[in-house]
Amino acid sequence: MFKSFWGSQEQEAQPQSSWYPPSVVGSPNSSRTSTPGSSSTGLNVQRPSDHSQSSPHGQVSPSEAAGIINLLEDKSVDELRKLLSDKDAYNEFLLSLEQVKTQNNLRDELRKETLQLARENLEKESRMVELRNQCRIIRTTELAAAQEKLSELQRRKEETVKFYSASSHFQRLQDSMNKIDEESETLHKQLLDKEIDLSTFVQKHKKLRTTYHRQALVHLAAKTSS
Repeated sequence: MFKSFWGSQEQEAQPQSSWYPPSVVGSPNSSRTSTPGSSSTGLNVQRPSDHSQSSPHGQVSPSEAAGIINLLEDKSVDELRKLLSDKDAYNEFLLSLEQVKTQNNLRDELRKETLQLARENLEKESRMVELRNQCRIIRTTELAAAQEKLSELQRRKEETVKFYSASSHFQRLQDSMNKIDEESETLHKQLLDKEIDLSTFVQKHKKLRTTYHRQALVHLAAKTSS
């Protein structure tokens, strides 16, 4: 960062053993020069207006850089040397910048909100356990009863559909016709065995055969239409 703030003083300000990377401290071959933009401390300060292009991604904006430059211009050479050699002094200066304060405040706010959300979730945990238990009770009692009733209704529905199907109608008509035939045969046997008289036989036989032929016509019509 300081490399963009001065040129000639970098060699003089650089300690023999520094924790700063070479990109911050500067090259040891830098020559000491003086420019009209230098401050009273001998720093070669480069104004943001010297750059016609925008700052690369990740660097401070021109207005922010100008504010930092103003802070550095007010410092003496000894203070600048201390910033380069003393990590604590550098950190103190860094934390005093408004941009850093803003970022730290934002970080603290986000941390507080995250902790608050975590506390609220923990407070709701007991309610979640209670609701989970209620769901388990409903699943094992009310749901089981509802499923049993549904199965019964489904069975009755299938029986009803089967009962009123065309094949069931045909079968019932055929069974009824067969039963009438059996009753007619029984009636004939009773007449031959003289268990009933002729008038009773004629009356019952006529009724049975009328019913038989009516059902036979219905059965034939249904079969033909299908």
